[in-house]
Amino acid sequence: MRGRFRDFEHVLRVAAILAFGLVAFIAVRSWLVPDDFGVYGFFRAGALDDNRARPLAYAGRTACVECHVDVVEARRGSRHEVIGCEACHGPLARHASAEDDTKPVRPDTRVTCVKCHETKAGKPAGYPQVSAAEHAPEGPCTACHQAHRPKIS
Repeated sequence: MRGRFRDFEHVLRVAAILAFGLVAFIAVRSWLVPDDFGVYGFFRAGALDDNRARPLAYAGRTACVECHVDVVEARRGSRHEVIGCEACHGPLARHASAEDDTKPVRPDTRVTCVKCHETKAGKPAGYPQVSAAEHAPEGPCTACHQAHRPKIS
């Protein structure tokens, strides 16, 4: 019987290494994964409280519409009508809640517009795309386009 099971010790060593690795994995995982992980699916339940404790940065479109009705009217029927104000103007919760009495600065259209409209291969064919260097080598986009209603009439 010695001939057939001659190298059985090697199998035992590999099995011991695998068992040790499995036990080590389970121990490290239980140490690293928080207790409240998985309460709400693949999330940590305490993350909700962590997020509630953070100050709001974005006010949302509704807060903008309350004061800037003229801009809403200017955007009506435009392709930019569906885009949230803070997508271009940045987080404005402090401005909307009157915590901050300064007016938000106008975005640099040369940078802001290009974020969405620079030509890239993965964008749908019907999406308005330009090569900023060729389309308008210098100057802001608002020299020819209105920011809230960009189509040239």
